[in-house]
Parts: sequence; C-alpha cells; structure tokens
Amino acid sequence: MKKNRVKTERRNKIRRRIRSTISGTAERPRLAVFKSSKHVYLQLINDRENVTITSVSSMSNDLQDELADKSKIEAATLIGQTIAKTALDQGIKKVVFDRGGYKYHGIIKAAADGAREGGLDF
Repeated sequence: MKKNRVKTERRNKIRRRIRSTISGTAERPRLAVFKSSKHVYLQLINDRENVTITSVSSMSNDLQDELADKSKIEAATLIGQTIAKTALDQGIKKVVFDRGGYKYHGIIKAAADGAREGGLDF
C-alpha cells in the first residue's frame, strides 16, 4: 500500500512542476492526459477561463464498438485521433501537451501520436 502512495505522490509532484510551466489558452488549449488502470482520458482545457473545451475517453459511448477488441495502446491512439477530429471541427489546430506526470511512453505516447496523426500540432 505504501508503494502505491509513494508512486502517486511522486507523479503528483512531477505533475505540479509541469503545470507550473504550461497553460492552455483559447487559441492553444492544453491537451491533458489521464490514465487509470483500465481507461484513458483526454481533455482540451482552456486554463484562462477554467473551461474544458472537449473531452474523449475510452468510456465514451460512441467509441465502445471500435475499442472492443483493441489493446490499450491501440485504444489510446484511436482516442487521440478522435479528440484531434473534434478539435479541428472547433477550429483548434495547435495545443500544448500535458503528460500529467506520466512518463512519455506506452499509452501516453500512443495518445500523443494519435492526436498528431489526427492533425493537431504540438
């Protein structure tokens, strides 16, 4: 139990350090990533107005059929492409990537690559 708490505290410390340097605006929102043991969540956030512009997760009802037989990394790529599509529909092309204190590999990297494939620039 203590090991999990130490890992979470370490990630939160890294997360706070990252958040002190990056911030989202209306023209260039922050693409925030959160992952749990089962799901991946992506949000576009305008920090100046404290508003979530759009969000997509592996729990989204419209993605359930597509994610049914995919691995977590394939699902993260698809979710990244989906949020890129919704952002482009709203006229957003550039974002600031917030890895949320996680290492940039695996699911986090797949989500970022999917967003880049979808047309977002960061």
